[in-house]
Amino acid sequence: MSNRARFLAALVATAALAVGAASTVSAAPGLQVGLFDDAQTLYGTPEVAFGGMKDARAQVVRISLYWGFGPLAVAAKRPAAPTNPADPAYNWASYDRAVQHANANGLKVLFSIWGTPDWANGGKGPRNAPSNPVDLQNFAYAAAKRYSGVFSGADKRLIPPVRYWLAWNEPNNPAFLQPQFVRKGGAWVSQAAVDYAKICNAIYNGVHLTAFTGEKVACGGTSPRGNNAPGSSRSSTSPVAFLRALAKTGTVKFDAWAHHPYYGKPTELPNKPPPAPANGAASTAVTLGNIDSLIGEVTKLFGAKRIWITEYGYQTNPPDTQFGVTLANQAKYLKTAFAIAKANPRIDLLVWFLLRDEPDINGWQSGLISASGAKKPAHAAFKALVH
Repeated sequence: MSNRARFLAALVATAALAVGAASTVSAAPGLQVGLFDDAQTLYGTPEVAFGGMKDARAQVVRISLYWGFGPLAVAAKRPAAPTNPADPAYNWASYDRAVQHANANGLKVLFSIWGTPDWANGGKGPRNAPSNPVDLQNFAYAAAKRYSGVFSGADKRLIPPVRYWLAWNEPNNPAFLQPQFVRKGGAWVSQAAVDYAKICNAIYNGVHLTAFTGEKVACGGTSPRGNNAPGSSRSSTSPVAFLRALAKTGTVKFDAWAHHPYYGKPTELPNKPPPAPANGAASTAVTLGNIDSLIGEVTKLFGAKRIWITEYGYQTNPPDTQFGVTLANQAKYLKTAFAIAKANPRIDLLVWFLLRDEPDINGWQSGLISASGAKKPAHAAFKALVH
């Protein structure tokens, strides 16, 4: 199972999707559609993965850019010249290869920067923020410069440009950012929001300091649910509560706000708001059925920013008997999801997760293609979207 899959498996109990029934759907001119599948694009066979995305007529591919996490970490060691992408401590090989394959197949790349190296936070691990956000800003600058479209790789070939960036992943979820809450002066404080404000600004500043045109940096990439329970064994933050806590930290800069509006149960439809908890309290989840609640909060707190859905999907049964929907319903719900996004003038991007099911049943089974390589009905539905 890929590293990404391991983290996603930890989220299964709390992840949420949202989708419903729809007829024919065509993507609006301003709405781009994409795919996210690190297991295939980074760890698999790129020639097959990117060719498969082209065959599905995707326009964008989201790829995790691991700052200091895992075997593909770019900066496992502290660079001597951190703003220089050619510093020998940096290892960009897997990402150069991915960008070249994406370009050859007509795909734009969205890089999501995540994973703090041990040298940047005293060995606390990839899910803890860097001690000094300048280290992250320097890395973002080096990455944006390398993928500016004017930089040559080790093979002397010009590296194609990357213009879309995402700061971290699901910062309201402890699987990706810890701690969520800390106790200060007898009161609980949203430490995740405090840390994420610095992360967001660092990546935004680093990318835009390159002064190349067309770069867009999204912040958020928020998980759909959170328990808002400081002191619990696994505290997390609901999307709107996270936005409000973030706004209280001061100036936070981003070009778009990203969200992952997953459903919670297979019976939940995309065009219906999430059900209230059993205790009768109002739901704090943000799925596609109530995406306007999140957009309204973004507008109130940060202005009329663009909205990106950087991860979404429905698992299928077979093979997932617990969270999966039928193959036919996956295709139908995919159409509904895009219809909802198309109808919303604020949404610019919708990225489906995955291209291909993960072979481990404990992984994720929302691919357009089964683990054995058979195309599901959702593949034809995705391909039929008018881009």
